[in-house]
This record gives sequence, structure tokens and C-alpha cells, in this order.
Amino acid sequence: MSFSFRPASRSEAKPLIGLYSESGAGKTYSALLLARGFVGPQGRIGMIETESGRGEAYADIIPGGYDVLAIRDNFSPENYGKALTAAEAGGLGALIIDSGSHEWSGAGGVLSMASDNQANGVKGVLVWQKPKMLHQRHFMLRLMQTPIPLVILCLRAKYPMIEGKNARGEREWVRSNHLEPDQANDILFEMFVHGWIDRDHRLHVTKYTRPDLKEIIRDNEPVTIETGKRLADWACGTATPLQPKTESAPSTPSTSPAGDEENGAGEVTWKEYVERWDENLQSGMYDKAGPERLAAAWNSEGHKKMRREMPYWPPGTLTELMGRVSKKIEELKSGE
Repeated sequence: MSFSFRPASRSEAKPLIGLYSESGAGKTYSALLLARGFVGPQGRIGMIETESGRGEAYADIIPGGYDVLAIRDNFSPENYGKALTAAEAGGLGALIIDSGSHEWSGAGGVLSMASDNQANGVKGVLVWQKPKMLHQRHFMLRLMQTPIPLVILCLRAKYPMIEGKNARGEREWVRSNHLEPDQANDILFEMFVHGWIDRDHRLHVTKYTRPDLKEIIRDNEPVTIETGKRLADWACGTATPLQPKTESAPSTPSTSPAGDEENGAGEVTWKEYVERWDENLQSGMYDKAGPERLAAAWNSEGHKKMRREMPYWPPGTLTELMGRVSKKIEELKSGE
């Protein structure tokens, strides 16, 4: 592997969204709506499902459906890592992990491994050393480095009991007012956006990585398909979200979409632009040029301007193309 600098690109910062709530507040349904809006009507959604089939309860409600990979019995970090590998190979436009809490507190998870260590006579920091290393290697690192364009991490949550004082000044255990996700203490640090969902299904955002995301994933509102559409526009660098009413694109004058890294693709339709990129990705023209050249072409000012000023993008189309380009870059990197 060679080490070199390249211009920073926002497209490399793929959204990692954390949703947590008590049971029954609607985090799974909210995640599915967000994902469907993000990938568009025909985009592929995958779910790593650990809730004994409850994650499939909306299969006949979510437009376009979704695919499921179930984990049962053993919720080890390694099994989550294997599921992420399968998700990356599946060409998903969005991945939902429902839930990530099992990797921490479920059978075979991090807490379970630490408990087994104690039962086997392991003492001190060694109790947690290997479980936390596996958690970082197979779960956290994989979440942060996946080429999947959108990952939504659903977590169980509860109001913990804390020690307080009653009106008479006596110590007693009371329920905290702070909802805490069932995972490692630092799990939310890695999220692009995270928040909790109340009983009225409204999202209360507790972190925005960028201020402009406040208009994309809105605080104190339910998550909807429109939320996902806005997030897709943001991820692709579109200045203002588009709300097309029809599936047919307006005609635009067409010239060769080949373009170059400086000037982009010229004046073309969205369909020509996508077809030419797919042709280039499948032709092997970047196999010898390498991932840096492919990334430079995609992130060139000309092509960014072309994508931004395209009169029309069908919902999810640009996001899916971005996912295919990112996947090709990762394949080329792994082959170096």
C-alpha cells in the first residue's frame, strides 16, 4: 500500500446515522423510511436483523421492500463483521443494523465475553482487553470504513436508575431523565447524526456533525421518506433538494458525455451521465490507472459542477451511482 495525499472530498464522509429509543417508539420504521428516501424507489435496502424477525414486520408496508440478513443466537463482533462483509458484497444503497445493541449486551456479545473471562479466572484489565479489541476491529472500524453510501445504526435504549434524594433528603434510586443507548459509552461519538425517538415517533437530535444537516434531518419531527431524499441530495452535494413530480426527465441538449477531469461531462442528460460512468466502471479503464485516478475523476470540479447543475435527477439515482463508484474505488484499493 502506497501513502499519498489527495484533495479532500465530502463524498468520502458517508452518513452514519444513529437512532435509539425505548421499545415500541418506532426506530425500525423510521430507519426504513429514511433508507427508502435515500436510495429512491428502486434502490436496494439491506437490514442486519437481530430482533427475532421483528425487523421484518414492515416488509409489506415499505415501498420497494428490503432485504434481510438475520443474526441469531451468537451476537459476537465477528458475526456482525461477517454480516457487514455480506452487505458490502450485495451492492446495497443503504444498510440498517437493527439492532447494534446485541453486539454489546446480547449472547456472545462484548459483555458476555467479559463475563466468560471473569468466570474463567481472568482478572483486571485483561477481562476487557480482548472483548473491546474485537468490538473495535469487527464492529466499529467496519462501520466507519464501509463503502455503503448510508448506514443507519438502531440501538435499544432505556432510562437508567440513578441514586438521588427524595423530599426528605433520604437517598433512594430514581429513574434518570436521560435516555441512554444500550452500547459502548463512546458509540455515539462516531455517528454523523444521532438522536432518540419519542413515543410520538418524533426524532430528537442530539448531535449534528455539520450545521447544515439541521435542515436535512430536522429536530423534533418524525423521520420520513422526504428526510431520506434530503439526505441523499446533501450526500451528493446538491445545493437544494429537488422534488420531481414525474419519473421522466426533461430533455436537455446532448453532447458526448465522456468529458474530462477539468471540464466534466459537458451538457448531457442524467441518463447519459449515468450510462457513461457505468460503462467506464465496467470497462476496466481504471484497473490500471488505480483508485486515485478514479477518485480524482469523480471528485473533479467539472464533474461536481455537472452533477450539481443537472436539471433533474430521479430519486436515488445519483446516490446509487455514487455507491458504485465508491465500491469500485474500494475494490481497486484492496487489489493494490
